[in-house]
Amino acid sequence: MRPRLLAAALVLTAATACATGPSLEKQGSVTAPPGDSKHLTIGSAGFTESDLLAQMYALLLDKAGYHTKILSVTNREIYEPALEHGQIDVVPEYAATFADWLNAKAHGPDAEPVGSPDLTRTMTALRALAVPRGLTVLDPGRAVDQNAFAVAASYAREHRLTTLSELGAARLPVRLAAGDECVQRPYCEPGLKKTYGIDITAVDPKGVGTTQAKQAVQSGQDQMVLTTTTDATLGEFGLVLLADDKHLQNADYIVPVVNRSRAGSKGVTEALGRLNTVLTTADLASLNEQVDSWRRLPEDVAKNYLTSKHLI
Repeated sequence: MRPRLLAAALVLTAATACATGPSLEKQGSVTAPPGDSKHLTIGSAGFTESDLLAQMYALLLDKAGYHTKILSVTNREIYEPALEHGQIDVVPEYAATFADWLNAKAHGPDAEPVGSPDLTRTMTALRALAVPRGLTVLDPGRAVDQNAFAVAASYAREHRLTTLSELGAARLPVRLAAGDECVQRPYCEPGLKKTYGIDITAVDPKGVGTTQAKQAVQSGQDQMVLTTTTDATLGEFGLVLLADDKHLQNADYIVPVVNRSRAGSKGVTEALGRLNTVLTTADLASLNEQVDSWRRLPEDVAKNYLTSKHLI
C-alpha cells in the first residue's frame, strides 16, 4: 500500500488546543500496555530529510501489514503533543535534540541540557523523559544528522586538513559562516575555540548551511561554514567536511519515537528496526541530494532505496 500524504492543512485541533497535554498522572498511555493499532499516522516535520524518513517508515510498516498515512506538521510544538495524544503515532526524531526539547518542556527553557556527544547517556536521558508522556523511543540506527563544519576542498588540500583538530593545530585565522547564535552556543564558536583551539576571528551571520553561507566559503570570504553531516549539496560548492574527531557535537542519531498505546508493539518495533541495519549517514545525505538537487519525489526516492536494500 502506497502511503498517502495528508495536507498540512489538516489541523490537529485537540493537540493545538491542549498543547501542554493533560497532567502526566492522568495520561492513560503511561501505564497502558503497548498498543498495536493497524492504522497508523506517520508524522513528518516537513523538510526533505524528515519527509524521506517518514516515507521509509510508512513503507516498512505497510510491508509489515499496517495501513499508514503521512501527516506533515512543521512545528514540533504541535506535532509532539499530537504524538502524545495519539493523533500522530510515529515520528522520526533526533536523539539529542529531542532529549533537550522534552527536558525544556518538563523543566523549563533554562534547564541544563541532557543531550550530549555520548549516545548511551543521551538515549538514557531521552527515554526517561519520554516514558512519562506515553512515548517510546526505539533504538537508534547508524545514521546521524548532527552539526558539522565544512571548508573549501582547495583550502583543505592546501593546509592538509581532514579534521577539526588539524585546523586548530594549523593556527589559521578562521572566519565562520553560521547562524548569529553561534557566538554563544557551546557546539559552535566557544566549543571550536575550547575543544579544538581554532582561531575564530569572526562569525559571519549567514545562517546554518544556507546557500549564502556556502558561497561565502566557496569564494574565500569565509573559511568555514556550519552545516550538517547529511548536507547533500556540499560538493556543488566545492566544500568538504572536517571530521569532529574530539566529538564536540551532540549525538543526534535518528530515532523513531512512537505513541506507546497505539504503536508500541513488537510488530512496529521490528518493522522500523529493519532500517537500522542499513541506513547510514552517507546514505541519508545521498537520499537528500536526490530530492534537493535532482528534484525527485521523496516517496520515489524512499521506495527505490528500500527496494535496493531488499527491505520491501
